Amino acid sequence: MTTVSIIGGSGYGGGELLRLLLNHPQVEVRQATSRSHLGEYVYQVHPNLRKRTQLKFTDPAVLEPVDVLFLAQPHGQAQHNIEQYAALAPKIIDLAADFRLRDAADYQKWYGESHAAPAWLSKFVYGLPELHRAEIASANYVSGVGCNATASNLALLPLVRAGLIDLEAPIIIEIKVGSSESGAEGNTGSNHAERANVIRTFSAFGHRHTAEVIQELGVKDVSLTMTAVDLVRGVLATAHAKVKPGVANKDLWKAYRAVANENPFVRVVKEQRGIYRVPEPKILAGSNYADIGFELDESSGHIVSICAIDNLMKGASGTAVQCLNLMQGWDETTGLEFMGLHPL
Repeated sequence: MTTVSIIGGSGYGGGELLRLLLNHPQVEVRQATSRSHLGEYVYQVHPNLRKRTQLKFTDPAVLEPVDVLFLAQPHGQAQHNIEQYAALAPKIIDLAADFRLRDAADYQKWYGESHAAPAWLSKFVYGLPELHRAEIASANYVSGVGCNATASNLALLPLVRAGLIDLEAPIIIEIKVGSSESGAEGNTGSNHAERANVIRTFSAFGHRHTAEVIQELGVKDVSLTMTAVDLVRGVLATAHAKVKPGVANKDLWKAYRAVANENPFVRVVKEQRGIYRVPEPKILAGSNYADIGFELDESSGHIVSICAIDNLMKGASGTAVQCLNLMQGWDETTGLEFMGLHPL
């Protein structure tokens, strides 16, 4: 059994990691830390884990060495302690944004502060298997992925990989997100009284996850517009782009099917009948799947590419466990077979 511990186990990301890892056939969870819930049973914070574990939250100061260490802390904390964490485990998977960007100048630009451990940026592999499967398999350090960036990157991946869109033309991605993206502590705007029944645009331009799309897909003129909707889990990315002259629906089908065939958690959803004709986050709750689809206006070359994910799963903890499987040489779907619920 591979031993793992989680630093920051009381948040939503930590709770999802515990749910997945406690049910993983190759893993033994040793410790989960939380200063705010120190000494409490894990199930007191994550009630879905009741009768699945008797673990109590421990202090990070008493962590013992393990094979793999997961970092599920708020953004900005891991970079200040990375040397200490590296002494505890030969392999680290960080769910936060601390090591997603390769360039310290880009980090400064998008996060508004200097990186505390710039020498470590090049040591981490960006943790999206659909983009870096081979590198992750041989990596010791893997970064987290932004949930909005994940949905955006997967929406654009078939188009960019097949060279079907004009990268000189603007790419606009409308992102609709659920409330769990704000984290367990949240903020005033995520309180139920303010968050329920809303469709609220809160970041028209300049969202920091844009940096991951630019870095990973090599696109320059891209913008993410963020809108909060009345969901708990879920991200829906709707990307608008321009296809190259002569690109037809048959070319798009080929490109989307190729990506889905290469990646066990990517599915093409483009139906002529039924309720769920296009990707829908609701039916992905709790699963690690990413559903992608498209519509093309052949007269104008305008393409709408859509990706739906569960932000806590494919956008965070599920992808982190997928990376663990690759790093350990296991089938990457191990422990991630849950298909979601319908109806929900």
